[in-house]
Amino acid sequence: MLSFRLIYIFSYNLFQFCGHTWILANTIARFFTFGKDALADTFYSVGFVMSLCQLLSILELFHIADGIEKARLFPRFVQVVEKNLLLIMVIMLEEIQSKPVICVQLFLWNILDLLRYPHELLCLMEKPSITMLWTRYTLWIPVYILSAATEGVTIYQALPYVEPKTPKSPSLNSTVTTHLHLPFILMVYLPVLILGASVAVWQLLKERKHHLDKWNKKMKKK
Repeated sequence: MLSFRLIYIFSYNLFQFCGHTWILANTIARFFTFGKDALADTFYSVGFVMSLCQLLSILELFHIADGIEKARLFPRFVQVVEKNLLLIMVIMLEEIQSKPVICVQLFLWNILDLLRYPHELLCLMEKPSITMLWTRYTLWIPVYILSAATEGVTIYQALPYVEPKTPKSPSLNSTVTTHLHLPFILMVYLPVLILGASVAVWQLLKERKHHLDKWNKKMKKK
């Protein structure tokens, strides 16, 4: 029987799958059409949809806490925070939006999500696939590591654009104070990112073992 919870979580995963499919298709089409020139304005063309999808991904923390989705909370929390904080920084700093690393970052994020949401949809339809299961929990991990490394590169490249500036008038005090603290916050965030990603990978490896063992036991019973 269909329930509201099932309809909701299916609709959510379908929306995310369609959103990330559109972003990836748009990015690839622009690259084949305009070549390297497409890298400069990738964020302008897909930034809004990407921001919407990542903002909605905060709901996944409540899904896991409520038991609608069976997954480890900490790795998902790290992933959601990483993406949303980085998007906020990119939106604030227009100077880095045209850098190639942003295009690479968006591409990796989409690959991660397109490895996950189809598997979730198949599970909700009670048609799990060992290929999708293996891909979701095996290939996902190295791609996530690459994504976390790219996030570090993005933050490093953003540092020159947030250098402290001397206030020219008292009325600019609050703005400059924020600007003075931003480089320090980014420098502190880098080791936090490394630590959080490392713990998340460890948790993901445990999650992978759990799901693959569960599948093997299910196949043996049959």
